[in-house]
Amino acid sequence: MRIPVVYNHSESVYAELKNDYDMEEVKQLFADASGATLVDDPAKQLYPLATDAAGKPDVFVGRLRRDLRFERGLNMWIVSDNLLKGAARNAVQIAEHISKG
Repeated sequence: MRIPVVYNHSESVYAELKNDYDMEEVKQLFADASGATLVDDPAKQLYPLATDAAGKPDVFVGRLRRDLRFERGLNMWIVSDNLLKGAARNAVQIAEHISKG
């Protein structure tokens, strides 16, 4: 599902992984990823908000949850400023990453 707003976008993303996973390792991968910011603290009701992403180049990831139906399924909520982090910018960043080999 994608929910467009004026300057940002939000997405509910589902991924089915090849192998089982440890949620803390997944969270650490997002926390360490360049260009990503992990915002996932249910105890403090912290999760990514489109309003928080406005004017920032990172992609904010949170609400990481195991899927209840598929053991390797992962649900997450992702937001970003669509003017700073749209499809064209992502394509450039992927090409830059690949060219570094």
